[in-house]
Amino acid sequence: MWYVYILKSKRQDWYYVGSTDNVKKRFSEHNRGENQSTEAYAPLELSAYVAVKTEEIARELEKYFKTGSGKAVLKKRILSDEASA
Repeated sequence: MWYVYILKSKRQDWYYVGSTDNVKKRFSEHNRGENQSTEAYAPLELSAYVAVKTEEIARELEKYFKTGSGKAVLKKRILSDEASA
């Protein structure tokens, strides 16, 4: 399985979308500062992830979630409960 995951900074209102075949390992790498895109926003929490069958599908979904309409879907359908948290 491959996963598209959404991380949220615990310090500010900032999200990151990525894909991997090992969410636990990748999440740890992000929090250890091993990713240049997220190191300034740590500590991070795993907000959500979506499992898909192939890397190709995961990359396409990740790319979509980074578009304007994809961000809207994330906010409204996947991360909606965080607004009330």
